Amino acid sequence: MSDWSITRLRGGLALAFYRDGKRHRHSLGTSDPREAQRLAPAVFAELTRPQGRKVADLWEAYRLDKAAKSIATTMSFTGKAILPHFGHRDGEDITKAECDAYTAARRKLGRSDGAIHTELGHLRTVLVWALKKRLIGFAPEIERPKKPAPKDRHLTRDEAKLVLAAATLPHVKLVIHLMLATAARISALLELTWDRVDFQRRVIYLTDPENTREQKGRANPPINNTLFAALQEARKGALSDYVVEWAGDGIKSVKKAIETAATKAGLQDVSPHVFRHTAAVWMAEAGVPIPEISQYLGHSNIAITYRVYARYSPLHLRKAASALELGIYEVPSGTPEPAMKNTG
Repeated sequence: MSDWSITRLRGGLALAFYRDGKRHRHSLGTSDPREAQRLAPAVFAELTRPQGRKVADLWEAYRLDKAAKSIATTMSFTGKAILPHFGHRDGEDITKAECDAYTAARRKLGRSDGAIHTELGHLRTVLVWALKKRLIGFAPEIERPKKPAPKDRHLTRDEAKLVLAAATLPHVKLVIHLMLATAARISALLELTWDRVDFQRRVIYLTDPENTREQKGRANPPINNTLFAALQEARKGALSDYVVEWAGDGIKSVKKAIETAATKAGLQDVSPHVFRHTAAVWMAEAGVPIPEISQYLGHSNIAITYRVYARYSPLHLRKAASALELGIYEVPSGTPEPAMKNTG
């Protein structure tokens, strides 16, 4: 995608960019610099939108349209799987048989049904978007494997302590403390800089005000005592602006480091997401109200939080169960076992 800039044109401001070796300018209809900056990305995407009805063209057009959102980056990866199979096909002509063949081919390569579901889901998203934009006249149904149920892997406190003990590198220990105490997505923690850690108010501001890209579900969690101590220790030896750093620079992933520490601790199926899920489960088990957990997780829809975590709460459905009592049994003090109540 070509870079663009703002330039002057006939007393106003215009979008300027190079394409095919030539400089192009397009009036933005304003002389206000802020308004020009706001309009420019969408105008640029429209002017450079690939033409054609092939899936490859539509895919790139969608990514340009969503350039300011994280989905554009994600689809640069899923596109590597989808486009070799469907890129040459007309967007209106995708068939169920082709989707089934894609699923079979991906399974043979060892891809999970969850990953295949996501890849074909992105294809469906592109075609529905293209229909709304009138780039195609019909969006075919995209057959996908059933989305598998989410894994319910979470850690006990003893297991979490084992992983911490097995993590020998300071930045791995720190990121584990951060994941457990903030319940944040790992992407938010790896982007976190020290200027957004408020030691005085004991709050972490996960949303980066200078990042114009979409930042999925980020809260501003308080810093508990355990994390406060870990952060103070890390701050003393900080070599960069990043909270989680290695050799004086930020890092892109801790997935392998987490897996290594978990394996040394004798645990399986431990990923960064497991720590986020674990933190939410611990809150629910402690009786923290679901709306508060939802805020902590940065969920945009509280129904998601209820669906996943309400069942871990000790209060879940207790009131409903109490409403069904017959009153002929009671639990005597000193024992958990119910006994026949003397109703006479």
